[in-house]
Amino acid sequence: MAAPKISIVISVLNGAATLSHCLESIFEQSYTGCEVVVMDGGSKDGTRQILERNAGRLRHWESEKDRGIYHAWNKALDHVTGEWICFLGADDRFHDQDSLMLMTRQLATVEGRYRVVYASVDVVDREGEVLATVGRPWCEARPDFLERMAIPHQATFHHRTLFARHGRFDESYRICGDYELLLRELLTCDAHFVPGLVVVTMGAGGLSDDPASAVTVTREFVRARRAHGLSRVPEWLSRRLWRARCRAWLTRRWGSGAADSVANVYRFLVGKPRL
Repeated sequence: MAAPKISIVISVLNGAATLSHCLESIFEQSYTGCEVVVMDGGSKDGTRQILERNAGRLRHWESEKDRGIYHAWNKALDHVTGEWICFLGADDRFHDQDSLMLMTRQLATVEGRYRVVYASVDVVDREGEVLATVGRPWCEARPDFLERMAIPHQATFHHRTLFARHGRFDESYRICGDYELLLRELLTCDAHFVPGLVVVTMGAGGLSDDPASAVTVTREFVRARRAHGLSRVPEWLSRRLWRARCRAWLTRRWGSGAADSVANVYRFLVGKPRL
């Protein structure tokens, strides 16, 4: 069975510090049946110069102001030609040189049966130490997915027919548009998990993990669930929203360290692991 073509979409804004490492992890792949599309939101830090130096190895790139990550991804979809599409951030990179080769072998076996296939990601700190490996079988992740993003989007491959069937990302979301899009598919269909394969290494943190954005994230999860008939409970009754508001207030008043400390006390009391 022929290996499928992969389109890799990167959205970046002022990512000069990490973009080169991300691109090199793609160019060094043993699997060569892939293309790269980079959408830069008008960076001022040297990102454009990196793209100019690598222009010959990119299918398409542009550097102009956009309306956010989902607008950038939607624009990128006009330029991709692969059967499967994955979306990376400038601070993500493929785990090793064989990541795509191993993944495409799995994609070839499920062609026509699934439109969403995912593996695992390693979350690392600034020194490269692995803090967690994220990714679990769909039968375990599905109950949580109906409440929040429970699969690692950086290691998720979207078949191009997903967008033909469900449309593109809803640009009115700021952080959780990827979750809302996948909800359209996974409410009634299954995803496929590839066990034992770490595809991407990503840095800890990011916009969706920022305490200052916690309220926005939770509101958008609630909004996406409501839009698909999963919740009729008012936002202010959501325990997740209440916790997010508390953490955001603590962060504004005393800083993220204090907010994390309080959160960890709460997690200890309810039997959850530390952040």
